[in-house]
Amino acid sequence: MNFVEELKWRGMIHDIMPETENLFKSDKIVSAYVGIDPTADSLHIGHLVSLMMLKHLQECGHQPIVVLGGATGMVGDPSGKSQERNLLNEETLFHNQKCIKQQISKFLNFNDKAKNKAILVNNYDWMKNFGFLDFVRDVGKHITVNYMMSKDSVKKRLTGETGSGMSFTEFSYQLLQAYDFLHLYKEYNCKLQMGGSDQWGNITTGTELIRRTVQGEAYALTCPLITKADGSKFGKTEDGNVWLDENRTSAYKFYQFWLNTSDEEAEKYIKIFTLLDKKYIYNIIEKHNKEPHLRLLQNKLAEEITCMVHSTDAYQKSVKASKILFGKSTNSELIQLDEKLFFSVFEGVPVFNVDFNLFKNGIPIIDLLTDYTNIFPSKGELRRTIQGNGLSINKEKYTDKDGIINENYLINNKYLLIQKGKKQYFIIKIS
Repeated sequence: MNFVEELKWRGMIHDIMPETENLFKSDKIVSAYVGIDPTADSLHIGHLVSLMMLKHLQECGHQPIVVLGGATGMVGDPSGKSQERNLLNEETLFHNQKCIKQQISKFLNFNDKAKNKAILVNNYDWMKNFGFLDFVRDVGKHITVNYMMSKDSVKKRLTGETGSGMSFTEFSYQLLQAYDFLHLYKEYNCKLQMGGSDQWGNITTGTELIRRTVQGEAYALTCPLITKADGSKFGKTEDGNVWLDENRTSAYKFYQFWLNTSDEEAEKYIKIFTLLDKKYIYNIIEKHNKEPHLRLLQNKLAEEITCMVHSTDAYQKSVKASKILFGKSTNSELIQLDEKLFFSVFEGVPVFNVDFNLFKNGIPIIDLLTDYTNIFPSKGELRRTIQGNGLSINKEKYTDKDGIINENYLINNKYLLIQKGKKQYFIIKIS
């Protein structure tokens, strides 16, 4: 496969320097890189576009390089930012790098036996001993201030369009990233840098530095900044970012994010975030358009990306969990959920803490749901609900208004799931 052609039909190219496509028309292995600043101990799905570019690159037989910004992460990239972000200390950055490396390994092949094995480097390694005077003499003299100020990321901040000025620290970021490209060009014969469209200015400064210092030819390619159908920022929910780390965003919530995309979004995302081939994708789009109520696109998208980021097992558990919340399920299926997944599925559901001794001795259902919790405002309403077949305990209909609830009802000896009507859920947790 030709790498550039692959990205084109997937809608993954925003800007590309002339002659870049010719790089991939020979049998030579091309090295290309993406930089990631370790500003958190997990990547979020906003990073996925760049990772998928590298994955497609490797699938096409070329060599991906990931630069973790241990040095640039201490400065902060101004691109797309309206104000300077908080700078992180060395210890935090190194912890973040370690976590991110583990996540990247799920996407790229770092096996030494592969001809095009992925490479992971840290720009702190070549910047830590680079003195300020040496940097301004050996790097700064090659790029004029006029050239740097012509970049959109700088102009917008200086003209007040998106903020109120820019510190010298942020202004220098452009040169630091350019030097990364120069270093990789020399050490790994890396001729292409990729990133989001807001990185175009920083990337082309790197190609210019390579041209002026070693008279070399280097290239730039950026992907569109992905937005939702309504134009809002991709990867953001009401609760914040959708992370790749399960401790920040559970596999279930991750799966649900993709499952709940609109038809328009799913058609775009399945090209970008999966390795499914062109024939398969256009075939499933056609089937989806004929029967949109089946949500074939959303289901396939959620399956592919959840398996890639988490695991097949996590995907299967998420599917089961979805059926419990939104479809018909049984008590036995509910019991199979581990505690972490259980509370992830029912996140936001009201929780009532009740003493375990009440269940040891047995407690009337009427008292449990009115006196010890306020799930029902009155015993009369509870009795009417039971008579109308509107109460379920642990996904099973409960019809005995004089019934006694004991510890045998508890899931994992810890909680009860109460369902009032079709959509109202409550959790009784043992304390």
